Amino acid sequence: MDASRPSPLGLSVPLPGKSDRDTPSPDRVNVAVWAPGLTRVEIAYKAPGDSWKVHTLPKLEDGVHHGIVDGLPLGTRYGFRAAVHEDALPLSVPAPDFDADDAEQLLLDPYGRAVHQRGELLTSVRMDSAFDWGDDRPLRTPWRDTIVYEAHVRGQSMLHPDIPEHLRGTYAGMAHPAMIEHFHSLGVTAVQLLPIHFHVDEQHLQYLGLTNYWGYNTAAFFAPHSDYATQAAQQAGPHAVQDEFKGMVKLLHAAGIEVILDVVYNHTAEGGPDGDTFSFRGLGEQWYYRHDAHGRYLDTTGCGNTLNFAEPRVVDLAIESLRYWAEEFHIDGFRFDLAVTLCRNAGNEFDPEHPFLKRIAEDPVISKTKLISEPWDVGYGGWQTGRFPKGWVDWNDHFRDGVRRFWLSDRGAADAGMSGGNVGVLADALTGSARVFEPSGRSRLASLNFITAHDGFTLADLVSYDRKHNEANGEQNRDGHGDNRSYNHGFEGRTENERILAARALSKRNLMTTLMISIGVPMITAGDELGRTQQGNNNAYCQDNPLTWIDWTQTPESHDMLRSTKRVIRLRKEFLQAQDAGFPDKGTGLDWFDEEGQPMTAARWHDPSLRVVQLLVSSEGGAHRGLLVINGNKDDQKVVLPKLVAESGAGSRMFELRLTTSELNDRRQGALVAAGEREVVQGNTINIYRT
Repeated sequence: MDASRPSPLGLSVPLPGKSDRDTPSPDRVNVAVWAPGLTRVEIAYKAPGDSWKVHTLPKLEDGVHHGIVDGLPLGTRYGFRAAVHEDALPLSVPAPDFDADDAEQLLLDPYGRAVHQRGELLTSVRMDSAFDWGDDRPLRTPWRDTIVYEAHVRGQSMLHPDIPEHLRGTYAGMAHPAMIEHFHSLGVTAVQLLPIHFHVDEQHLQYLGLTNYWGYNTAAFFAPHSDYATQAAQQAGPHAVQDEFKGMVKLLHAAGIEVILDVVYNHTAEGGPDGDTFSFRGLGEQWYYRHDAHGRYLDTTGCGNTLNFAEPRVVDLAIESLRYWAEEFHIDGFRFDLAVTLCRNAGNEFDPEHPFLKRIAEDPVISKTKLISEPWDVGYGGWQTGRFPKGWVDWNDHFRDGVRRFWLSDRGAADAGMSGGNVGVLADALTGSARVFEPSGRSRLASLNFITAHDGFTLADLVSYDRKHNEANGEQNRDGHGDNRSYNHGFEGRTENERILAARALSKRNLMTTLMISIGVPMITAGDELGRTQQGNNNAYCQDNPLTWIDWTQTPESHDMLRSTKRVIRLRKEFLQAQDAGFPDKGTGLDWFDEEGQPMTAARWHDPSLRVVQLLVSSEGGAHRGLLVINGNKDDQKVVLPKLVAESGAGSRMFELRLTTSELNDRRQGALVAAGEREVVQGNTINIYRT
């Protein structure tokens, strides 16, 4: 008698029965798949060294087909299909006329732990999770101390000269000592990896001879992408791939670096209704995907389909996938691509109390990880920055746009003789966009601050191009954003003009410094610390080549950018270490002054020509205060530093210059200026003092 059960979904060890309590077979499994669109389901499988067999899953409960199947040892490839036999097959039978390697795309197990790929045909693989983690534990770095580094597994090490060639572009390469040394010397605390779930390339890219380099096209939510493993691991099989990934996490943890995964639960690789069928569409597309009142696909992702998070089983799938990666792979956090889509209710409206969000908050494992939202999608009401609940950190597009505007597009306008724009937009960014996050009950640390990301211009391209140059993508430059708030400083693209190069270098320093001195959680895009360029391509999702890989060649420009980035990260850490534990949530002083050292008034804030401001940052128990002086004017400015009384009550306090983004930094660093005295601040620069 079949003693199978409908839960857990996927493959699991059967509960022992009276007849097999003493001698359970390791090759005997409980198979369960939610396939509400099928009346009867068969599992086709091929054990190592054996031929294909087929078994009908005999039981059906609430859309879950399940049964006990013998002969599935570890390493067995399998998949599902609608039953083709008129009568159920209670026992596994050979399938001499069937070969999934040549004839048919089986439906992947949504809970499958690995995917085997042969040409365009995919099958799931039975796995175990054995791995020697030793004493590895979650690092739990506080948000206040976190500095995120967004990276691509392949592009990070493909061109690194100190990493052996056979390890470049792999999980092992990401954790090579040379790469860990770079992370350490830079000062980042977490690596956020672009998608590593198993993904495939879209049809239109295959026609163009391109690939989906970024990987936002998931086909299996429990399986690591095997192409990012070394050739040796791929040849050894899925377990070796899994071990290499876990080994990467273990080594990064040992170095004090957290691992965050960029996860894509908003859509799948099956695309629109005319796309491929790998799994979900064949198992029950009316349940897995959103549809409108006319039965048409409802797309809030721009990718052809939208997973239906109004369906509890889809929510279950995402929750169990997250828990699997946190428990079995020791992942420290997740960045949710197009997170608004995951929180749309049955009426397709964003709901900050959506069951998915509540499930995460209640989960004892997932709730302890870092949770980062990309708080928008392409549907109606898709921009929801600041509306995610407590426990979440949002990508802050207000920060990105405000910083770019002040230092780049407004400066470009001023250089062209137009109005340069007010400093208020930068002031909001510096202090964590508090008004955006307060309504959700969160602090300024809910702001994930970024200026660039994988999507868009690199930092070097922001200061070198006014327009996108995406011709290599094969879409006649129609793809990618047109509004980049960038500034080419007088020439489009590469130049040898020393004046322009110096101006661009200053702008890069201003942007990186602003990112690191602002309240919130900073994120650097891999390669920005070296001045990486994509030659003006702001949508390089399909460019798996040196255009997107980090170029580690040392040049005077890359050396200077790396040096200045390290310097400002170090300064950020020093300041935070000098503050009390409540900073910046409690007892934080944020005092604004004008260029005369006087407190800012409402009238000054509304002055459209105001491009100079001072911010004094302190905390109740802090060892020292920090003073930021921003001069967004083209010309040098005499600024009166705020007049502070010395702790003794006699005389004025002294400000020590810790950093200036101007070319004078090496000469002026450490200079002392008395509070209330005038200080010359170079045009378009930031000065940072402490007292």
